[in-house]
Amino acid sequence: MALPSSDLGDGTYRNPVLDADWSDPDLLCVGDDFYLTASSFGRVPGLPLLHSRDLVNWTLVGHALQRLEPVREFSRPRHDCGVWAPSLRHHDDRFWIFWGDPDHGVFQVNAPQIRGPWTRPHLVKEGKGLIDACPLWDEGTGEAYLVHAWAGSRSGVKNRLTGHRMRPDGTGVLDEGEVIIDGDLIPGWFTLEGPKAYRHDGWFWIFAPAGGVETGWQGAFRSRGFFGPYEERVVLEQGETGVNGPHQGGWVRTAAGEDWFAHFQHRGPYGRVVHLQPMRWDGPDGWPVLGDEGAPVAVHRKPDLPRQPRSAPATDDDFPGGRFGRQWQWTANRQDGWATQHSSDGLRLTCVRTAHADDLRRLPHVLTQRLPGIAATAEVELRLDSEEPGARAGFAVLGDAFSWIGLQRRPDGSVLLVHRFAESAATGAPASSSGRWGRERDAAVSREAPEGRARLWIETGAGARCRFSYDVGGGRVSSGRVFAATPWRWVGALLGLFALAPAGAGHAGAASFTKFRITATP
Repeated sequence: MALPSSDLGDGTYRNPVLDADWSDPDLLCVGDDFYLTASSFGRVPGLPLLHSRDLVNWTLVGHALQRLEPVREFSRPRHDCGVWAPSLRHHDDRFWIFWGDPDHGVFQVNAPQIRGPWTRPHLVKEGKGLIDACPLWDEGTGEAYLVHAWAGSRSGVKNRLTGHRMRPDGTGVLDEGEVIIDGDLIPGWFTLEGPKAYRHDGWFWIFAPAGGVETGWQGAFRSRGFFGPYEERVVLEQGETGVNGPHQGGWVRTAAGEDWFAHFQHRGPYGRVVHLQPMRWDGPDGWPVLGDEGAPVAVHRKPDLPRQPRSAPATDDDFPGGRFGRQWQWTANRQDGWATQHSSDGLRLTCVRTAHADDLRRLPHVLTQRLPGIAATAEVELRLDSEEPGARAGFAVLGDAFSWIGLQRRPDGSVLLVHRFAESAATGAPASSSGRWGRERDAAVSREAPEGRARLWIETGAGARCRFSYDVGGGRVSSGRVFAATPWRWVGALLGLFALAPAGAGHAGAASFTKFRITATP
């Protein structure tokens, strides 16, 4: 770990507790352990699994989804598709994760332990536009329910929540479903989504955000019956704070009886960072009170739980034996041969042949991790082992626009240090319309890398403004202008490593990456 924990070391913590793109978080308490998952969209492996003992110090312990399905459809990057807003539950001695894929329907996976083995994805309800699914098992009656939201882009329906009776084994729904909360009937509410269902104090509760990711608020709904009618309250909103759009997350109760709520804040190129809010149930008429009387807290005392070592999800990697850490994800379903295990340290990526060598956004074999939400410096050592003319490898900031710095083999056999970028899509063009993305261009004058090696740096500052530099033997040199990282529509910008070669026949060699580090800027 090179990035700091949000634990201030004096019994308090600072928000966000996860300062990177852990989008749409949901969390769970089982015994003395807390677990959290988040949206992973089109990256693989998906459904990250984080663990904590105090809700502040988190580590990444695995993923619940090894391949996206349908497998062939996710053999290419679909950056804003795939896994949307999962719900994490524990029922019948198993862990369950439900999510909505806006193009295919509601899926679930389950496992006896948080580290698996997890089942393959099971399609619970097929359909377009079904998102943000959450199950509810009523332990008192034995009934099971499912609630989900709608993506207007796929279905033409939005701002409403649909409920179903569900088979107790979670394999399917038992009815056609009905609208249980219609946001169009609530004055001032729009983009109602992200429901999380609970039972508490004799009520059915649905925590659901509205108002959009940048400016929204957190709502709570309650009813004596799952299918309504529901009454609503706004329980968390920005107020006078600087935390825009504080909403969409989950409630958890500790073994000591404290209540807490985790949610995201949309931060543009950094994605959706995770905040932790104190919560209590002593509001008027038994409604929950979140944060500081409904406004987000910046610094607060930690939960009343045993003290834990300070920690944050890993970023650094020495790639022992050619293996990469859990923090890395491919931009599509993995194929054999992209990375090679071996006896020493270092990541060996095959120079995969592609017809899209000039556009990283279209490549499935880019190995990525989240862009830190704080000012930081990321660095890696690179050696280009391929003799194939046009083969290249590098270190990128990847989003709707991208920039990378790395090495490229020339036809005469020499190796150049190159720095290139591509702008975002043309105004009005969707990010998924790859044919309309900006073309890759040189960001700086190329120079020779005599030994086919380079040390590469990307420094991120305020507003995710990135500065690139390199060392090919004569000391560190700054390269190109400042590059402003951009997100996809729903996904924050990513750091990525890649190796590729132009289309053709035969093996094109490989590139090796060593000593990957991310260090917070003082």
